[in-house]
Amino acid sequence: MTDSDTDRRSVVSWALYDWANSAFATVMLAGFFPIFFRDVWSAGEASADITFRLGLANSIASLVIVVLGPALGAIADRGGRRKRFLLAFLVLGVTTTGALTWVAMGQWEVALVLFVLSTVGFLGANVFYDALIVSVTSEDRYDVVSALGYALGYLGGGLLFAGCVVMTLWPARFGLAGANQAVRLSFLLTAVWWAVFSIPLFLAVREKGAATRVGLASAVRGGLSQLAATLREIRGLRMVVLFLLAYWLYIDGVDTIIRMAVDYGMALGFGRTGLIVALLITQFVGFPAAIAFGRIGTRLGAKTGILIGISVYIAVTVWAFFMSSTWEFYALAVTIGLVQGGVQALSRSFYARLIPPDKSAEFFGFYNMLGKFAAVIGPTLMGWVGVVTGNPRLAILSILLLFLGGGTLLLFVKRQF
Repeated sequence: MTDSDTDRRSVVSWALYDWANSAFATVMLAGFFPIFFRDVWSAGEASADITFRLGLANSIASLVIVVLGPALGAIADRGGRRKRFLLAFLVLGVTTTGALTWVAMGQWEVALVLFVLSTVGFLGANVFYDALIVSVTSEDRYDVVSALGYALGYLGGGLLFAGCVVMTLWPARFGLAGANQAVRLSFLLTAVWWAVFSIPLFLAVREKGAATRVGLASAVRGGLSQLAATLREIRGLRMVVLFLLAYWLYIDGVDTIIRMAVDYGMALGFGRTGLIVALLITQFVGFPAAIAFGRIGTRLGAKTGILIGISVYIAVTVWAFFMSSTWEFYALAVTIGLVQGGVQALSRSFYARLIPPDKSAEFFGFYNMLGKFAAVIGPTLMGWVGVVTGNPRLAILSILLLFLGGGTLLLFVKRQF
């Protein structure tokens, strides 16, 4: 086997992890968990309380990674342990996702704990998965290899989700007693899919070792020092600070819509089948739309493209406040799919133009941390407003604060390099 064959095998094996873990993002985070949590595990509970608990669980999982972030980043930077720590978080995520299959009706507390743990596993593993890109390709090919991972993620997550949706629509054809059993089986299939398609990474990716290995305590101290140094430098770059604040707000809104949309639809009384199909539409519309948005960024500028996307999200949020029919949820799903990937892609390219070119790796490390730790404010805000007002429509409308705040700050961001 030639070196180029080995490199190609490593790249594909690395990218297959995106194919593997995207099943969790689609089936669990955005799809079946919110539905099953409301209909089965929280049956008989007040609707506002259900939304609050789900929002709080999403925020807790994100906050856990925020707290662990500096240490995780330090360990990844030092190398030599990325695959070990990825495996640890993978095992946590896979086992707790699979365990949801056997949680009995009404046991919302158990379901919520397992959901938080599985989400922590998913987010934590991604830190080390991203860091492994330096072990599979050269710097000049990072964009191409990273895009391959995203492409396989959209495809893999969408295919498993589509298969699970078919099972819930026609459970008898699969020898299942009903839709609820099909959803439970979907949790197990997600865990198996995630585990099986992760195997190539562990077999074929050879991790670049670190010059010096450090203990966990030293890694934590090093991570905190590195974060403090980055923060000190960023404070002197006004436009970078302004953009990061804007990004934190509007990307939190984007992630909140992803995680809470199905729960909101159910709170309005829409059927689960229609909501799931709508989510599936978003998944498959998102990929080609992201490519098209890249062209918008090239012609009109990345900042303009992001503002267009935020404006669409504002319109979607207002429309969601007034909607009363399932067809409107479908229309909103298509609309979100058109801008979701574009906002994420253009945010990254615009940020690259704001930072010092000779320190892109350090500054992108901080940017990626913010991106991974989004959806902290939004779900809690949405859940809290729902509990206080008892009105799910006002709960979804509260997300406007994130889009309006982020968009307003972005208007004042100008290039400085």
